Amino acid sequence: MMKKNVNRRNFIQTASLAAAGFYVMPFFASCKSDTSTRHPETVNKMDKDFIADLDLQLTALPSQTSIYPNSSTKTYSYKASIIKGSEDNLQNIEGSYLGPVIRVKKGDKVRVRYENQIPAESIVHWHGLHVSHENDGHPEHVISEGETYYYEFEVMNRAGTYWFHPHPHKHTGEQVYKGLAGLFIVSDKEEGKLNLPQGEYDIPVVIQDRTFNDNKQLQYLGDGEMDRMQGFLGEQILINGKIDNTLNLGANGKYRLRLLNGSNSRAYKLAWDNGEPITVFGVDGGLLEAPKKLPFLILGPAQRVDVWLDLSQQSENSRIKLVHLPIPLDMMGGGMMNGGMMGNSSSNHLPYDTQFDILEINVGAFAENNAQLPGELSSFNTLAATDAINKDNPRTFTFAMGGMMEWTINGRTYNGTEVAEEETVKLDTTEIWRINNGNQFSSDPDDDSGMMGGGMHGNGGMMGGQGGMGNMMQMPHPVHIHQLQFNILNRNADKVDDKLWEATKDGFINEGWQDSVYLLPGMQMDLIMRFEDYKGLFLYHCHNLEHEDMGMMRNFKIV
Repeated sequence: MMKKNVNRRNFIQTASLAAAGFYVMPFFASCKSDTSTRHPETVNKMDKDFIADLDLQLTALPSQTSIYPNSSTKTYSYKASIIKGSEDNLQNIEGSYLGPVIRVKKGDKVRVRYENQIPAESIVHWHGLHVSHENDGHPEHVISEGETYYYEFEVMNRAGTYWFHPHPHKHTGEQVYKGLAGLFIVSDKEEGKLNLPQGEYDIPVVIQDRTFNDNKQLQYLGDGEMDRMQGFLGEQILINGKIDNTLNLGANGKYRLRLLNGSNSRAYKLAWDNGEPITVFGVDGGLLEAPKKLPFLILGPAQRVDVWLDLSQQSENSRIKLVHLPIPLDMMGGGMMNGGMMGNSSSNHLPYDTQFDILEINVGAFAENNAQLPGELSSFNTLAATDAINKDNPRTFTFAMGGMMEWTINGRTYNGTEVAEEETVKLDTTEIWRINNGNQFSSDPDDDSGMMGGGMHGNGGMMGGQGGMGNMMQMPHPVHIHQLQFNILNRNADKVDDKLWEATKDGFINEGWQDSVYLLPGMQMDLIMRFEDYKGLFLYHCHNLEHEDMGMMRNFKIV
């Protein structure tokens, strides 16, 4: 275990060895200590007075999936069955380790009897849902193999595409990677008045990157601890848990594609290969006020969008591809994201700075439906900056590499139920949070951590110049805040690398209600949110799951 008070000489020796590709493991020792605390007494018991509209049994268990023909891959899967409710509430994705898709209405009361049958502690987080602390899937509520946790909550969210996945500290990345993820789709009366695609024309599209070994088994962090530092990047794209990334859709059909970036750390720059704009009409927290046409779409980990696909101009037997366009991320900071001076980590992954296929649409036989995309989708009031109690002094949270090679928020890592003073907020208030992706190191010349200084545009310290380690650790951070949906007030890119900003700026969506944002190196964003209905402890963190598992996660407490 490396001590926090490393002296200057030892620090220089350690950093120099790391830069040469040696002496790596001690850097990660500080991430190995388990500071989380289990509280078995807080495991929810079933409330007999809670009258559920939908009562589900949901079990996480080891599984075998035929991802490749004539072979079996070891996976984890959620399996669900209905105790009370309609068959329409549950949709399984045939032949996939993913799922199920749970469909509910706003106002439904839902009970989920979650049974953990994987050989590790786990818990389920309902990503994007507005629920109480007990129902949010906090790591303090993890249960062991053979135990059951009862979730009971009313669906309070707008119609939209939400999802669920594990949230045990240090093991979220691995459990999601092995297959534990599913969609939670909410409908409501407002959306029901629109003539949007339904049934077979409403299609989930979960995008993930994966790596398989020669035996067709999933390989996670196969290139060592440096994969954990950058976040896992896979060698091929899976759609809905399948290597067959084709959809067979009908000519003249109008479709709703519910895209989820379910990858551990990879972001995507999505575009149609025929040059047509990509039309987005929904984001994390539901419908936009109006459809938005983009030349391409930046979709960070955990983000969701609803994409309109009109095949009325496509002839039978034609094809369209959704592709990833190049982003200059692989070369940032001297090569952190493609190995570079820190070793050959993930050298076989799909490079960010190349084009590759995501999804292929095969246009088949005529399948007309009468769905329409209106110019006005939804009317809702966004939060006003003038209503924020801290409008003149926003809370600031910096996501960055700390002095001991730790991924930190304001210099801190996750520590069980610990809450700092600036992480305590008041119920029934509106606040602005300013999130930064930037240099966390001290400028104090007597502080040894300053040796790493510089950041993306920095020029200080031994390691801080162009291409140094200070630069190298400047990486994108997808930021997720639990329990609520927020509005984006602004996105400041003044300190973002010019080449990177030029390649991405036209693909961001700042409108609507969101719970996850993609924070480029050097970027600063102001988010406005309201704390209502529930007091308690909730998480905010980087949704690069490897960064999250290493401790780039903190609590905020509503009092």
